[in-house]
Amino acid sequence: MAPPVRWWTVDGGFAPDTDWSAGQIAVVGVAGQAGREAARAAIRAALHAAIVQACGVAAQAVVLHAPPGSGEAPYALVGGTHRAAAAISHDGGLSLAAFRFDGRVGIDVMQVVPVPDWRAVARDYLGPVVAEALAALTDGERDAAFARAWSEHEARLKCLGWPLREWIDGDEAALQACTCVPLSVPAGYVATLAFG
Repeated sequence: MAPPVRWWTVDGGFAPDTDWSAGQIAVVGVAGQAGREAARAAIRAALHAAIVQACGVAAQAVVLHAPPGSGEAPYALVGGTHRAAAAISHDGGLSLAAFRFDGRVGIDVMQVVPVPDWRAVARDYLGPVVAEALAALTDGERDAAFARAWSEHEARLKCLGWPLREWIDGDEAALQACTCVPLSVPAGYVATLAFG
């Protein structure tokens, strides 16, 4: 079962009744940010606040390590010793982050839009099985199916700490070892949480 997305509000907080003890993996979201830098800042603030609240510690006890552009997976140190794995994703006006203390995590959100070169992208990045499945769909079905397949693939890569790269047949077993669940997000988007 997928954890709920806990939405960061415009005034910079979570709903007062937010329960952080509901599961081992927490997912936070920010919607409506104009521009990528504003979205990055907002989702990092939400991720930091969520870890602070989940751990019941002072804000300065949580240090988020998410160097933009480094390719390094984000993580948090709580009190300098406890490490939380984290993952962040942005697309369009939606940003999501996930964290957990007892394993790996990956997340990806994708806006459902037509992808003109879907055939080549699917073949090169998603592998032959997914490419064939997408080819069997009608044009009306394909946009959402492509977005779901891409989101799942990216979430798995992030869970494993791998960069985006072209499909390698030998990677399939490791990718499939990550459990994926779809997340409930606004219409026009798909999102996937991966953990292992």
